[in-house]
Amino acid sequence: RVKPFNRLQVILQHLKMSKQTDSTAEVLLEKRGGAGVITLNRPKALNALTFSMIQQIYPQIKTWEEDPETFLIIIKGTGEKAFCAGGDIKAIADAGKVGSRVTEDFFRIEYSLNNAIGTCKKPYVALIDGITMGGGVGVSVHGHFRVATEKTIFAMPETAIGLFPDVGGGYFLPRLSGKMGYFLALTGFRLKGRDVLKAGIATHFVDCEKLPALEKDLIALKSPSTENIADLLNSYHVKSKVDQEKQFVLGEHMEKINSIFSANTVEEIVKKLKQDGSPFAIKQLETLNKMSPTSLKITLRQLREGASMSLQDVFRMEYRLSQACMKGHDFYEGVRAVLIDKDQSPRWRPAALEEVSDEFVDNCFKPLGNNDLKL
Repeated sequence: RVKPFNRLQVILQHLKMSKQTDSTAEVLLEKRGGAGVITLNRPKALNALTFSMIQQIYPQIKTWEEDPETFLIIIKGTGEKAFCAGGDIKAIADAGKVGSRVTEDFFRIEYSLNNAIGTCKKPYVALIDGITMGGGVGVSVHGHFRVATEKTIFAMPETAIGLFPDVGGGYFLPRLSGKMGYFLALTGFRLKGRDVLKAGIATHFVDCEKLPALEKDLIALKSPSTENIADLLNSYHVKSKVDQEKQFVLGEHMEKINSIFSANTVEEIVKKLKQDGSPFAIKQLETLNKMSPTSLKITLRQLREGASMSLQDVFRMEYRLSQACMKGHDFYEGVRAVLIDKDQSPRWRPAALEEVSDEFVDNCFKPLGNNDLKL
């Protein structure tokens, strides 16, 4: 067996980093002007990240980071619908069912990639046009700049498939204003368009039709600093008038969200929603009732702990949680109900919040010894 800390090197060694630019490649990695450009190229699959895509992007970012001729990194998706709808969850579930090592390696290299983006020395610009969920958030939110458009749809919907908002969700979600991140994490609520900026997830908002021009201008910059890039993004941002007058979708509910989602337990959140009884509260209650009780409990603790952790410690914690979910029942059941049979009727085990013991949740957070994530 390969020693755990060598696994990543071994995985990457097997990869001949071909500069793929043919249109059939799942990901295109190109040097254009002073920019390294990553294009997620699975439009039919909403640019969902496969193991092989992550294996190619990770070493390329590391290479560009050290290259004196590369001044910034841009990531975008092809097609009209999505930047990236997440990781290839179905493939992971299939691997887990047959006890494949992919369930260990996928999360290991995915979180290593997310961390490489979060610590990248070069300015990193994500053009999050269209659906940006789960793994798509992981390859964008930790970078310096996230440019949303009127077509952006952001969500972390993992509690609906027996997972938790990973890819560093434990870091960025509790750092959003008030308890907004806790609300987004537990309910999987979708933010659209300018609301992604107002929530503090995007840094800029640009009209979708202006993205090709913006990209061209970014590529044309001559040895730019982070400030130069920010100035260029700002110049596009201030010109955008789409939905400028619209109020933030969660604005009128923030007081309620802050008071209800500051509860210490999921049971308490549910109780407070029931007591509140407003149409908004009832709707959130209905949503939470559909989610995996195990996922909800893991998620609340993940965010409460992640709020005071470093990004690297969050990834280590999330890696432990990912492996606990791979050994459990709800992830496979969630994938079946949502992605395979599509009956939207998962049978969670346990089925009720009070049946998920604190001891069980504690175990999910326990160190994995030699198998812990090394960053």
